[in-house]
Amino acid sequence: MRLFRTISFPLILIAVVSLLVPNGADAKTRWKMHSAFGQNVAVIGPVGHRIADWVNKATNGDFEIKVFEPGAIVGGFAYYDAVAEGALDAAYGTPGANQGKNSAYNFFSTWPFGPPAPEFLAWLLYGGGIELANEMYARDGIKFHACGMIPPETSGWFREEIKTLEDLQGLKMRFFGLGAKVMQKFGVSTQLLAGGDIYPALELGTIDATEFSMPAIDRSYGFYQIAKYNYFPGWHQQSTTNEILVNMEKWDALTEQEQTIFEIACKANIAQEIAEGEFLQADAMAANVADGVTNVQWSDEVLAEFEAAWDEVIAEEVASNADSKRIWESITAFRDKFKIWGDMGYLK
Repeated sequence: MRLFRTISFPLILIAVVSLLVPNGADAKTRWKMHSAFGQNVAVIGPVGHRIADWVNKATNGDFEIKVFEPGAIVGGFAYYDAVAEGALDAAYGTPGANQGKNSAYNFFSTWPFGPPAPEFLAWLLYGGGIELANEMYARDGIKFHACGMIPPETSGWFREEIKTLEDLQGLKMRFFGLGAKVMQKFGVSTQLLAGGDIYPALELGTIDATEFSMPAIDRSYGFYQIAKYNYFPGWHQQSTTNEILVNMEKWDALTEQEQTIFEIACKANIAQEIAEGEFLQADAMAANVADGVTNVQWSDEVLAEFEAAWDEVIAEEVASNADSKRIWESITAFRDKFKIWGDMGYLK
């Protein structure tokens, strides 16, 4: 993870920039920011409050962000319109939460059989991803910020062992992003639920299975208490971006220093989420086993079936959505160029 060494510099820059901000300035910036995840959720839950704290300290209190938990103003994933309309100044979540507005937003979160975090970040930050995201969100008066990234997820929690792909037929399952369309190819009825809505749905039998995130995050939600089979690897989410969306008028009203501090805080948080995400998983998996969970790996044959279904899904997606087509062309061109380094630079 050489990535940490290159991204950790923002923590130093926050301190340096804070020295440039005058004490006792008359103008105060006050924002309301929604968080799609509760503060008690591992890794992703504290992010909104962390960003608010860093920004507040770096500006000597002149830029204050009040963070609201899911449901306090809007539902967990229901923040896009509120930011666009100015009811919220900002919102912390993940781009795939906005797939109801445009399915192409999924790509800025993750996509099936995608790359690990370093390669994903290389495309997003330097390979054209940010420019595409900025263009799309700006159509609705929103400023996009990549403000976090987490390592691989698990690919599902099931009440019963999945012995063959036929066992998926007819299941009702919470599933995220473009991976949901893959699962639909195997007869799964999918729906997108915010994190806090999943446990009640599992408990009541509204859904039969779920995926959400990494073991430590999933453990925060208690899925292990109901579904005792946790499947790996997370073929649908090898890395996932978190976002902060800002109402464009509110963003443009910030001083250049405030914008810089906010952007630095987001870059610093990317490193923190990756590091913490990697650190917590082993203990979470061990705790799940102690609570009766069986960790199961999909066979190579099953993964090949999922990947073949993904090939069908991406062909359908780019044929039906011009934004998805442009984004996928950008991703494909970048990954083709990256391949010589990816294949030769890393131990297998």
